[in-house]
Amino acid sequence: MTTSPDGGQGPGQDPGQGPGRRRPDVAALVIAVLLAVLAAVVFLETRAMPVAAAYARVGPANAPYLISAFLAVLAVGHVVAAFRHGLPEREADRPGPMLWIVGGLVLQMLLLRPAGFSIATGLLFAFTAKGFGKGPLWFTVPLGIVVSLVIWLIFAGLLKLSLPAGPLEHLFL
Repeated sequence: MTTSPDGGQGPGQDPGQGPGRRRPDVAALVIAVLLAVLAAVVFLETRAMPVAAAYARVGPANAPYLISAFLAVLAVGHVVAAFRHGLPEREADRPGPMLWIVGGLVLQMLLLRPAGFSIATGLLFAFTAKGFGKGPLWFTVPLGIVVSLVIWLIFAGLLKLSLPAGPLEHLFL
């Protein structure tokens, strides 16, 4: 029987469920279901993909199957963790930081075409840093733009991959 030194119930134990009985962590079970659904979608979509005949058994279609299996293992792990009650207590949600990060994502999506990759992603970087309580915007916006421009130059110049170009990127084209 799990009781605290003062005779009360142990941590995480719900009243009325008797000694040793606790409810599973609902959030972990929800995440497990989402991971399992994602694993099934990846698996089924990979099976539906047309694959050219190949001489080797290992090919491009194997990566999604591996990812699907990994997601399924994560889902099982979350179910186990939900019933073992070994998860730490969650902090209370604070809407301010979440709004900074979501605002940065929305801003990036809106500005990606007109402003280009570097400016849009630099703003996302700065808003995310602000959401995590790091650095003032006057410092993180230019820093994010410079880092994003370096990433754009690597993708566009060295790897020859296309990312949206804006006025800043056109200076380097």
